[in-house]
Amino acid sequence: MRILHTSDWHLGRQLHRVSLFKEQRAFLEHLLKTVREERVEAVAVAGDVFDRAIPPLDAIDHFNWILGQLADLGVPLVMISGNHDSPRRLGVNARLIERAGIYLRTGAEDCARPAVLHDEHGPVAFYGLPYLEPGLVQAHFAAQKPSHHAVLGVAMEQVRADLATRPAGTRSVVLAHAFVTGADTSDSERDITAGGVPSVPASVFAGADYVALGHLHRCQKISERIRYSGSPLAYSFSEADHPKAMWLVDLGPDSTITAHKLLCPVPRPMRQMTGILQDLLTSPAHTEYEECWLHVTLTDPDRPHMAMERLQQRFPHALKLSFSHERRTMDESYRSRVQGRTDHEIALGFLHHVTGVAATRAEQDLLQEGLESVRTQAAAREAI
Repeated sequence: MRILHTSDWHLGRQLHRVSLFKEQRAFLEHLLKTVREERVEAVAVAGDVFDRAIPPLDAIDHFNWILGQLADLGVPLVMISGNHDSPRRLGVNARLIERAGIYLRTGAEDCARPAVLHDEHGPVAFYGLPYLEPGLVQAHFAAQKPSHHAVLGVAMEQVRADLATRPAGTRSVVLAHAFVTGADTSDSERDITAGGVPSVPASVFAGADYVALGHLHRCQKISERIRYSGSPLAYSFSEADHPKAMWLVDLGPDSTITAHKLLCPVPRPMRQMTGILQDLLTSPAHTEYEECWLHVTLTDPDRPHMAMERLQQRFPHALKLSFSHERRTMDESYRSRVQGRTDHEIALGFLHHVTGVAATRAEQDLLQEGLESVRTQAAAREAI
């Protein structure tokens, strides 16, 4: 069976307040073209279909359009919800639209309910493990503790138990939205730390013939059978040098895997540029950047007046401005201090800064419990 693995569309997302409506539509059209030209037999979307729980109407229009196009082509679509999606909203009418070959898996109760598709070699069971917020699903799975490893471990036990009841030779594909240990991250991904640990080991997915992962925005291979497709567009300047792609996966009759990376179109190059303002405004060496989305870092010893406005006269798609000189604003220096740190680490650092005393182990644990309680409550609201 030929499977197209994609994820993290984030429909409705903006790039530094710039709409990506046209760029996201161009990707969806590219996806359809790929389905036709590569004779794809199933499309797997591993979560974060939308950028937020209540997406804008134009994002919903994109979603409805791609579902209709794939249904018209007769190509099955298996899709799970991610941590940005509202499971209940995404899963509206899920049972009804299965008749059109669209299989939405958005709840913990759906993990062991596969979409069973067929090719000339027999059945392929697609299991959808949506983003499972540990604090919300621990009781459902009777997991020992509210951690990603614990709840995904039980979910995969259910998958393996169901697969064992299927006819001999049934192949399996698991879609999951999680952070797997050893994978590379980007700045545009939302922190999903729970129990102090955001990641799960790849061994959790033992027994699956192919694991189509979502959540991380870089296209990457964890193993031959476990891969992230990444996002189809760059959603932060940390992804400027990440080639965006989908995986074209051939699942053979004997469960062999052959995967090819298919690059996505680049609607507008994303670049980072550094220099003195006057040089950037006048040097012909920078002509190639005039039509790029830009993050500009100025090295002037003093901050030039109306720097962004002047830059945008030559570089109309300049979106972000930074300054490398040490005389930075309080806001910028704070951003640099917290970059790459977890919410727990940031809160502990703030506590230490205010009190001058390092938190005790008990205080650290109490703060972690509080942060997880807040995140669980927020996830519960978004799930509605």
